[in-house]
This record gives sequence, structure tokens and C-alpha cells, in this order.
Amino acid sequence: MNNGIIVLIEHLKDAIADITFEMLGIGRKIADSLNVPLFAVVVGKDLNKHLPELGIADTILVVEDEKLEMASPVTIAGIIKNIIDSKGISIVILGGTNTTAGVGPILSSKMDLPYLNFCKNIRIEKDSLIITNQLFGGKIFSDVRLEDKKGILSINPGSFPADAGKTSKVVPVEEIDLSGIEIINYFKKYIEPEAGDVDITKEGVLISVGRGIENADNIGLAEDLMSVLGGAISASRPVIDQGWLPLSRQVGKSGMIVKPKLYFALGISGAPEHVEGMKDSELIVAINKDPAAPIFNVAHYGVCGDLLEILPVLTDKLKEKKG
Repeated sequence: MNNGIIVLIEHLKDAIADITFEMLGIGRKIADSLNVPLFAVVVGKDLNKHLPELGIADTILVVEDEKLEMASPVTIAGIIKNIIDSKGISIVILGGTNTTAGVGPILSSKMDLPYLNFCKNIRIEKDSLIITNQLFGGKIFSDVRLEDKKGILSINPGSFPADAGKTSKVVPVEEIDLSGIEIINYFKKYIEPEAGDVDITKEGVLISVGRGIENADNIGLAEDLMSVLGGAISASRPVIDQGWLPLSRQVGKSGMIVKPKLYFALGISGAPEHVEGMKDSELIVAINKDPAAPIFNVAHYGVCGDLLEILPVLTDKLKEKKG
């Protein structure tokens, strides 16, 4: 028997994350199908400002304490376990982001519940819950059947419409007692990274390079394209890790979230962590020699071929057209 669904609300620096509304939307859909309540769980401090945005839930569970700002995965898992035990929750929905990384596996171990990561779709078939999750950076999709409709689901960002989770409805708020929770470690200070030479979040055109660029010298090919189109050079994490570009140029959930009018993905495979940071770009053009690269799933236009051969030709053609 399913007694309810909880969604762990993600918020950072006084803002609710988009993934929260994706989770609330799909959580509401599944809760209605199963005829069970949907609970929104908010953990942190100074939480009242967030509550009006969470009205799609049936009840908002508030867990508030000064020491819970950016709480550790161990602490959050302990809080959710207490809620599951007290309310008989069967399904937990988490965001597949850095904010809650680690919560799912810890909670799975504590509760002896299955944990499914990178969930792209959730549906009900007869008496089972079917979860579609992606493997190997999105190259394989797997359907997992939860026959007893119990488990912990980590949602891949961008998989569900965020608008489905937004409403201004006023719902009951319940404060959760923290007396049984041990807060072993807690957040003290948020240190902002130094400002980079370019703010890529404000650029209308981004020429983004990935592992397929092969070496730092070849970034010059992307810069040639930028000289024609304008904008700035950005990159996926492997390029940043190599030290070829500064951290301020990194796109993805561990870098910057960008929404330019034009985004070139050059030699970028399209791992979920990168796609999360650029999926809302108005126009995405991808060049990759791997026809199965996941980046083609989000690109509006794609070219399958050798990046190092295509880029000079593309740049020359654009120069001719502008000339």
C-alpha cells in the first residue's frame, strides 16, 4: 500500500531551483494517479519566503534550524527517514543535482529501499510503477519496474516540465520536530568564486568546446568561429579540468547555467551534468563524430563528423556570407 509521496525541495541563496518544480509536477501527477497525498519537504533556515511557491503539494513539511542551511546528505537522509517512519511514505523524489548528491544512496541504505538515479520518466502500468532512467551518459535507457510502488527516485534535471509544478495555492504547513535528529556537521560560510574575465551567463552567443577539441591549441578554431559570430568561448568540465580554460567558462551543474540565443556544442558528448547547464538555450547546434552522442538529443541542429575538419569550413562559409 502506498501512503504518500515526498519531494525534497531544493533551494540555494534565497531561490527555489527549477528542478524543484519538475519534481513537484511529476510528483503531483503520480500522487493523483495513486490517490495518495503529496508532501513537500523544506529543510534549512528562514524558510517562510519559499512556502508560497510550493502550493501544488497537499502539505508542506518544514524542517527549520540555523544549522540546517545547506545541510549535509547524512543529516538530510536522517530527516527524511524520520518523516518516512512517521507518515508511512512509499516514494521519495530527489533532484539529481549537486545540492542533494549523496542523499539517495544514504537513505536507500537506511530504509532498505531501491534507489534509482537519472530518472527521465515515471509512469504507472497496472499495479506497478515504471521508471525510465538513463545509463552511460544517456546512451542507454532502462525501464525498471517497482511492483510494490516503493523507492527513492533521483530526477534527471530537464526531464519534466517545470510549469506543471507551479501554483500559488495555499496549503497546510506542518513543522517537523528535530529532537530525534543529530546534526553532526553544518554549513558555516558560502564563498563566492572570483569573478572571471567574462560572464558567460550574459552572452547571447556561446561557442562551447568539449573533449573532442583534443588539445588546447585547437581552441583557436573555436575562437576563429567566435570572431565571426561574436559572443564568448565556454567549455564542458573535461576542458576546464585540463586547465585549458578558466573555471569561469565552465557550463554545467558544477559550473554556470546559461541560456544564450545561440549555443554551439563542439566536441561535447552531452553528459547530463553539462546538458543541465545549457538545455534552455534558444538554439543549440552540435558537432560530434559520435552519432550516438546524447548531445544530439537536445540539439536543434546537429552535424556528425570530425570537428577539426568541419570548424574551419564552417568559419570560412560564415565569413563569406557576412562579407
